[in-house]
Amino acid sequence: MGKYEPLGKFLRSQKLERIAMSFAEIERVINSKLPPSKKYPAWWSNNPDNNVMTREWLEAGYETESVDIASSKLVFRRNKKQGAGRGPQRPSIFGCMKDLFTLAPGYDPTAPTGEDWLKGDILGQGRK
Repeated sequence: MGKYEPLGKFLRSQKLERIAMSFAEIERVINSKLPPSKKYPAWWSNNPDNNVMTREWLEAGYETESVDIASSKLVFRRNKKQGAGRGPQRPSIFGCMKDLFTLAPGYDPTAPTGEDWLKGDILGQGRK
């Protein structure tokens, strides 16, 4: 079990939309001290590449908001777009060109065209 997994488990067990916690409460949940970087707002960002703990709260379906470094408190807010426990959702471009054009029956777009681009006039520049 990773150091921050207890935080993810704790958040998944919650039914609240917002969970206010102090840094000390988070340390009790994970049974360990938070790193010195806790004093930087960027450490609490919702960027999944930020740190291991960030992925735990995102995968539990929460995001941080109202991070108050001076008073060592923050609020976890349920992310309605991804739902609890589903993990971060990334947009997919699969199918984005659907129905924008059609190919003639029997046409193979992967077949060579017979055109030699190295000898031709590419973008009106020509090869010398």
